[in-house]
Amino acid sequence: MATPASRSERVYHQDYIARIRYANPLPPPPNGPKLLDIPNTGLASGQYTSASFASRMAREQPINIEADAELGMPIDLVGMPGIFDGDESSIQAPAQPPPIDPRDRALLRPLSSLGKPTAITSGVSFLRRTEYISSEQGRSRFESTTSTGLVRSTGHAKPKRKLDESKDDPMNILRSVLKGFDLANPEEAHTGGDDASGNVRRAVLTQAERTAWDDPRHPTKKKLRMVESYPVLPDLDAYPDSGGYMVTKFATNPMAESDTYDTRLDVGLLRPLPQDPDYVESLSAQSAAHEADPSKPAPGPPHFDYEYYLPLSEEDVANFQRKFDVDNPQKDDSSLYTSTTKPSQEPCFNFKRVRAYETVNTTVPPSFDEVAIVLHDPKESDQRLQKAAYYYPILQKSQIRPRRNAKLTFGLSQSQKQEDEADRIDYLNVTVGEPSSDELRARSNARAAYDVELEGEA
Repeated sequence: MATPASRSERVYHQDYIARIRYANPLPPPPNGPKLLDIPNTGLASGQYTSASFASRMAREQPINIEADAELGMPIDLVGMPGIFDGDESSIQAPAQPPPIDPRDRALLRPLSSLGKPTAITSGVSFLRRTEYISSEQGRSRFESTTSTGLVRSTGHAKPKRKLDESKDDPMNILRSVLKGFDLANPEEAHTGGDDASGNVRRAVLTQAERTAWDDPRHPTKKKLRMVESYPVLPDLDAYPDSGGYMVTKFATNPMAESDTYDTRLDVGLLRPLPQDPDYVESLSAQSAAHEADPSKPAPGPPHFDYEYYLPLSEEDVANFQRKFDVDNPQKDDSSLYTSTTKPSQEPCFNFKRVRAYETVNTTVPPSFDEVAIVLHDPKESDQRLQKAAYYYPILQKSQIRPRRNAKLTFGLSQSQKQEDEADRIDYLNVTVGEPSSDELRARSNARAAYDVELEGEA
């Protein structure tokens, strides 16, 4: 018969947690309570429960600090020798600091030496929390004999290549840029030196640069091969009279939400509304003040309000784009128009007003700082433009949003906006024609700023 002592009893491990509370009574305040005269506004106002109420009371109470003229730090110059004779050596730090007392050295230790020493765990990479191990001590313990630090320590490191300061010279930069053009167009390359006609001697073209041009490779991904290349050229015939284009961004979707894209957005029209004379006068005054005193802020680009119009149907979109296609032989056909004017019955495109927009902000980037690039692959019938990536300068970027009738915006006062709502144009009759002589002259002047062949004609 087994005894209870001989039975195998299961042992349970349990931690003993002792809760010990320490008393830390605070002494009573040295002064009695200060009673404040609080205006009774009632509990219904909710002021007593807000944090701003107590903050305002604290700001209104003056700080009761009595300080003497010396702010508690009297300075007596009478006992300092030579201070009234112009000798200030007695109040300045000595050139040679006195030796530090051994008892004060412990107080001057750097912060990095405080705390527990880490020499035991330094350089031990198999321990946990290795991110706390000093990297400097680790390198000193476990660096191999072929490391870069050992090569530097032996004095056999390769000398650093000296930077050629002449590369930052503007003339050297110009020679290098012209070298790139000669590499792309060898038939027009200038082989001579600097002359009086404006030709500049090119930089020396190396064989490695010729090989890189004939067989271009990616600088880091060697397996990539170029499939197709486009020369970057300006489309000077498409430059408007302003010399560039404007980018307008809608803050919200101009159309109702839909699962399909509305192609009418590709040919939408923005009609600028007349500006308020007071707004124009204020811009002129700010511009004159800035010219007289450049420290005053410039007025910035003017802001406009617009009315947005869209064609009535998607059929109008296709015909409208055919009228603007210079390569379309039927672009002058009047049958492309989808509507007629009243009462003259002349063919036109009919655009309907969607809503009015106001300008949120307008920025003017530096010249050619931002451009739009279009990749053009010409068809067999297209002989006007060659295969290239054509760029178009961006002169101005604006963001517009739907205009609210009850809000004053740039350029129009509230009374003018009410008149504008009463006299607004709901439909536009649009016809496409050739530019006038004045428009052609303005385009030619804008193009002359970029075309060397027309530079003398502007």
